[in-house]
Amino acid sequence: MTASVPPGWAFTADDVRQLGHRTVEIIVAYLSGLRERPVFQPYPTDLAGALGAERAPDHGATVDAVLDDFLQRVAPYPFGNGHPRFFGWVNSPPHLLGIVADALAATMNPSVAGGNHAAVHIERQVVRWFADLAGFPDGSTGLLVSGGSMATLTALTVARHRAAVRVGVDVRADGMQGHGRRFVLYLGAEGHGSARKAAELLGIGSANIRTIASDDRHRMRPDLLRDQIAHDLADGRVPLAVMATAGAVNTGAVDPVDVIADICADLGVWLHVDGSYGGPAVLLLDRYRDSGTALARVDSLALDPHKWLYAPVDVGLVLLRDRHGARETFSLVPPYLRTDDDPTGVAGPTWFSEYGFDQTRPFRALKVWLMLKHLGLDGYRGLIAHDLAVAARLAAGVTAATDLELLAHGLSVVCFRCRPAGWAGDGAALDALNRQVLSAVQLGGRAFLAGTSVDGVFALRACVVNPGSDGADVDALLTEVRTALSLLTEDQPR
Repeated sequence: MTASVPPGWAFTADDVRQLGHRTVEIIVAYLSGLRERPVFQPYPTDLAGALGAERAPDHGATVDAVLDDFLQRVAPYPFGNGHPRFFGWVNSPPHLLGIVADALAATMNPSVAGGNHAAVHIERQVVRWFADLAGFPDGSTGLLVSGGSMATLTALTVARHRAAVRVGVDVRADGMQGHGRRFVLYLGAEGHGSARKAAELLGIGSANIRTIASDDRHRMRPDLLRDQIAHDLADGRVPLAVMATAGAVNTGAVDPVDVIADICADLGVWLHVDGSYGGPAVLLLDRYRDSGTALARVDSLALDPHKWLYAPVDVGLVLLRDRHGARETFSLVPPYLRTDDDPTGVAGPTWFSEYGFDQTRPFRALKVWLMLKHLGLDGYRGLIAHDLAVAARLAAGVTAATDLELLAHGLSVVCFRCRPAGWAGDGAALDALNRQVLSAVQLGGRAFLAGTSVDGVFALRACVVNPGSDGADVDALLTEVRTALSLLTEDQPR
């Protein structure tokens, strides 16, 4: 007896076309209607309650009914980052070709752990393109991961392995227990929180993180870094790695990577650079040439194409100078069974799963590959330069306003606060006022920015990573901020 294909699985060519056409119309309506919708609106409590009470259905619905439900309960309430007046965090809108690429990749649905199939070779090419761009030598490696956090975790895991080998610790067999040595990680004050999370996951512990103070431009101070490493070495501690930043998400600051690289080379410490946000600007634009050139000296580099290269979430990238060290860190294949290259057989090139944590890996490379081929490096230079120009206009607008104060401006990040002329309140009251302004703007639906802390004070933070944003959007944001400020202070004495 031959089993037939069960209901809900088989689709005819006409079914696929019909579903594709409707899906495209939904995408068209979403993208073309962005400016007419609120930038952000909270998900309604009644819908959230209904979702929480709803159980998994025993009986399925038609495709059209499911899409109708999407249009009612999902599509009207996005995160907001597609809107040109969304300036919160570092969440770019996806390029249209990236949207298509995700659908194509999902259609093929390969596991890119390894093997001799197209997805593996496309990812290898994407990694090689970025390694060449960063100036990494032949023999380096890398892989696509979920984002900058996993890129940093991957890099610091390799760094931990190298540091452990140097002091005679078999960290793969024994972990971080029993040897009595203290491994130390060094971060700038503007370093991303993912490094702290990685240190905890790797058994380093937050007590063994050294936070290096910033200069007046929010960059790590190399002199303090050198002194701290020397002090720890004298005390018998093991410097695991330094994490510098090429574009801090908080202020846009770019650490002096070249000077930090000198220190790490002198003292034999791994240098990891978090370029998750700012890496594309630093690597591509002439105005950051010195910093971009310095990246060729680092041991590992994190980049996020889903940030400032406008790829859909998720896709991050980690580059690793030491291919062999990366494999020694992660591979579970005994050396005598390893096959480094099988160009005509099933195995293909050395598997990506030997260089990172994940075994089943999605086809992340396709969207990056298609977008790079379509836009080219020059196209990306133009888009990123546009974002920088929009951010510069915002910074200039803040500077020109008598009731606003610029606190930081690096890359496409602008941090500022409201400070009414003749303000008589103290710092805590001013922080509270700015929090109220932030909430009013975010919930107003006409513009969106985030809140943060700069030099110990509460700040409004805007980040421009949307080539669809323009000067009028910046002006609208400033209008919303100043309108909220005026409404909140109209009855307060000056």
